[in-house]
Amino acid sequence: MDNHLPQIIGNTPLLHLRKVSELTGCHIYGKAEFMNPGGSVKDRTALGIIQAAVAAGDLRPGGVVVEGTVGNTGIGLTIVANAMGFETVVVMPQGASKEKIDQVEMLGAELILVPTVGYDNPHHYIHTAEKVAEGRAHQEAHGAIWARQFDNPANTQIHFDTTGQEIWQQTDGKVDGFICSVGTGGTLSGVAAALREKNSDVKIGVADPMGSGVYNYFKEGAPRKEGSSIVEGVGVSFVPGNLAGLEVDFACQVGDEEALPYLYDLLKEEGISVGGSAAVNIAGAVRLAEEMGPGHTIVTILCDSGARYASKLFNAEFLWQHKLPYPAWIAA
Repeated sequence: MDNHLPQIIGNTPLLHLRKVSELTGCHIYGKAEFMNPGGSVKDRTALGIIQAAVAAGDLRPGGVVVEGTVGNTGIGLTIVANAMGFETVVVMPQGASKEKIDQVEMLGAELILVPTVGYDNPHHYIHTAEKVAEGRAHQEAHGAIWARQFDNPANTQIHFDTTGQEIWQQTDGKVDGFICSVGTGGTLSGVAAALREKNSDVKIGVADPMGSGVYNYFKEGAPRKEGSSIVEGVGVSFVPGNLAGLEVDFACQVGDEEALPYLYDLLKEEGISVGGSAAVNIAGAVRLAEEMGPGHTIVTILCDSGARYASKLFNAEFLWQHKLPYPAWIAA
């Protein structure tokens, strides 16, 4: 069989999360997106965006894909682009984890590091990527695109076509609730649309880390930020275009001190290593389970592996400096 990398993105397992299921009396599952070839849920986003650009004629062999990212989308875009004959330029904030910065560079992308600043600053990684893409578009004979992961319909569509359908099939249509955090909004919007098309009674929730404006966007209509978080890749201070028109049934804010123990327990007691965004998602799934009551089936996303955050989430000194809880075995 002639398997080529884009064909092995997706179809990830649905893992039963034993401890939180026992805690809530619900059946809580995590979609093991860290098992994608690039190691995260963003492989799906990357594939959808590149395939759509090729279909539209905006990208031809030898062309360039430019994107601003905290890391996982850059990794996904680079491996997909490598497999399909394109180049990548990845713009990242300097505050991203060292592991992700190193991996983007290792994969062969042209890496541009910019200061870690707020979205309103013109030097923000997203705005920088847009400017770089505009410049490259005039230079590249085979096309240059800005991936625009935050408001690219191809992002939502790939999750409607794949992630949502897989969850429905893997639960035999018995899913009662789905919840995840928002980075670009593509996963939440795409899965929500897919599941609601199958069953309009499926409850859709959003779990938002502190320091993000998404919770207050759904509660108040405006993205007002509160607090801060060390979690990367989710939580935004603006409203991604991918969220346009989405209504949720449940929304919660999750602090790092609530989320991180789920991450450590999952690794130590169930052998599953995940990053901070997955910890927020698991905390959200527990909150949704408590809201819905025992006996329900709830699914969330295990976005990526904890290995991408060893220097932060598994670094006792870093956690102590941020006054965050960590188990004794990390400090040993």
